[in-house]
Amino acid sequence: MSVTRPAKNSRQRGMSLLEVLVAIVVLALGLLGLAALQMTSLKGGHGAYLRSQAAQLAYDMSDRLRANRESAPDYAFALPDPRPACDRALAPAGTLPQRDVAEWLNTLACVLPQGNGSVARVAGTDVYDISVRWIEREADEDGGTDGELALRVQL
Repeated sequence: MSVTRPAKNSRQRGMSLLEVLVAIVVLALGLLGLAALQMTSLKGGHGAYLRSQAAQLAYDMSDRLRANRESAPDYAFALPDPRPACDRALAPAGTLPQRDVAEWLNTLACVLPQGNGSVARVAGTDVYDISVRWIEREADEDGGTDGELALRVQL
């Protein structure tokens, strides 16, 4: 028995260089899309983290107000301008409301980017509006976005 071999074909078998280059371009575009998706996910996750921190700090101030109901009107203050800077060695002095406000503003400045806040009393009631503000994203091609959280508390 003899085995016959096919005649040598002058055509190339396999992939050409052009096909390989096209495959590499398609793969690179897919990886760039995946990286952009990951970046968008990270930005959204960071924004959610900042909002949850702001909510926690607003509830912290509401707890301070409830703990010191007799002096609650002394906690009311306007939004400080300029924004306070973070001071890790803060040792506030004064009355309890003054210390609480100083500690709270310092915590806002340390935890949130350019964090700031205010407490306002609704006239003639035991209702307080707590406001927390921060810069959610630094200015970029879309521009910076300001984050704000408002909480209304009745004592």
